[in-house]
Amino acid sequence: MQHISEIDQLSGYPSIDTEVLRTFVAIADQGGFTRAGEQVNRTQSAVSMQMKRLEEDVLQRKLFERDGRQVRLTPEGQVLLGYARRILKLHSEVFNTLREPHMVGLVRIGTPDDYVMRFLPGILKQFSKAYPLIQIEMHCEASTVLMQRRDLALTVISREPGNDIGELLRTERMVWAAAPCFCVDEHDALPLAISGTDCLYTQWALAALDSVERDYRLAYHSSNGAAIQAVVSAGLAAMVSMESLVAEDLRVLGSDEGFPPLPSMNLRLLRNPLMTSPITECLAEYIVEGFKL
Repeated sequence: MQHISEIDQLSGYPSIDTEVLRTFVAIADQGGFTRAGEQVNRTQSAVSMQMKRLEEDVLQRKLFERDGRQVRLTPEGQVLLGYARRILKLHSEVFNTLREPHMVGLVRIGTPDDYVMRFLPGILKQFSKAYPLIQIEMHCEASTVLMQRRDLALTVISREPGNDIGELLRTERMVWAAAPCFCVDEHDALPLAISGTDCLYTQWALAALDSVERDYRLAYHSSNGAAIQAVVSAGLAAMVSMESLVAEDLRVLGSDEGFPPLPSMNLRLLRNPLMTSPITECLAEYIVEGFKL
């Protein structure tokens, strides 16, 4: 009896170059051949020729529906897109593992949880694409707590200007924020939602209110940023936040409503000298670049 291996069975099929798959994914992501060509550094005509061969000679299936300058995937194209992303991910893993075997391991990083919502998703997505075998363990705590830890390779913290340590990532304006339905004049003592009395945000908020002799009460207290956001969005209290973190459903409160100005905040990156490695330095570079956006 003749046994036919999987490799023998597959040998009858034409192969698909990974660069062709990369171009195909770029078209799906960009919605057109021209923009995809810019992404993969090919001319529009070269991209069209690649896709024509893929459709007619290799797969013998229609992959695109054209609507003017816009390009949409056919059902067959959607199927190929899922496979293409998986193939390219595996292709990247192979090269990262064999060419850079040291880029495998675990990195512990620390950051306040509000930074996770704003900055970290894009950074970690790009890093994971480039180095899929590196595991990242994230610890979300207040800056004052994170600074005391010695088990973190990289730490993002908040610092007041002039009290500088580590590497500056960006400077943020601090603002007062509340829901549109929050009526400042209804409260004799301003209700505040805070992360904790040891938080820089809280310390600056209370000092600013004391400076203008504005009465306040610490109405809601949580170490969870999402919980603070929910309370404020419900119109139950005001909060202090970095301007770039103010949600779309909130409004910034200014001096015309009796709110004093706040200092700027420096976001800084600390590297643990006892945990320096090619992995941590590479991730640190991604963090530095990501916080610029």
